[in-house]
Amino acid sequence: MQLVKSWSAFTHFVSQDFLGGPRVLKLAWVINFQKGGTLLFIGALMLWYQNFSTAAWVYLALHGTYGLCWVLKDSVFPDPAWQVRVTFGGAFMAFASVLGLYWLFPWLLISPVLGPRAPSSALLALCIGLHTLGVVIMMSADCQKYFTLKYRKGLIEDGMFGYVRNPNYLGEMMLYGAYALLVGHWIPWLVLAWVWGFFFLPNMLLKDVSLSRHPGWARYKARTGLLLPRLFPSEAPERAAPAAGGRAA
Repeated sequence: MQLVKSWSAFTHFVSQDFLGGPRVLKLAWVINFQKGGTLLFIGALMLWYQNFSTAAWVYLALHGTYGLCWVLKDSVFPDPAWQVRVTFGGAFMAFASVLGLYWLFPWLLISPVLGPRAPSSALLALCIGLHTLGVVIMMSADCQKYFTLKYRKGLIEDGMFGYVRNPNYLGEMMLYGAYALLVGHWIPWLVLAWVWGFFFLPNMLLKDVSLSRHPGWARYKARTGLLLPRLFPSEAPERAAPAAGGRAA
């Protein structure tokens, strides 16, 4: 766990304080620039490469719409974690190390580098279904977390969090997995392995450590999964724990 904490501290420094200087930008602005700009980026790729295939249009609809959903989400129920101020160097590194890598997906699909991409109707249906479900799970979980913690601090043990402790991460992994399936190449999966393994997983593990301070944690952990629902949930004996402030989930 100490290794996870050290890595998390390093990534926070790189994405927030890299090269030093004043913290003038919100991390949310950097994220929204990439998310909201994805629709325009994909459209520009289609025009540049004159690729108006079914796969390109479907990808535009999926990834572009998700970016707009994210901007809408940030304006209605923003995540406090993204409201921190960062340096210009930190903003650049956040884009270069994670956010900008997502734009490789549509470039691989639309540009001629991989040749014509003609996914089957069954694959298109799978990607659309997986993506839709992922967006719903992610948006619902973030909405529940925001409004629950606004009026009541502590563990969130029901709703989207009643089965898994990280439904927001699960939803995001599903929708980006749909993009990788649609592209049909190993590079998007490599990007996702980097993001999921070195950013998502440490964050989930550290969140468990933070939530373990709350009363009811042992029972909650015993019946929920980190990312997927437990097939055989168990009831753990509750042990007394000191009350702790701070945000859960």
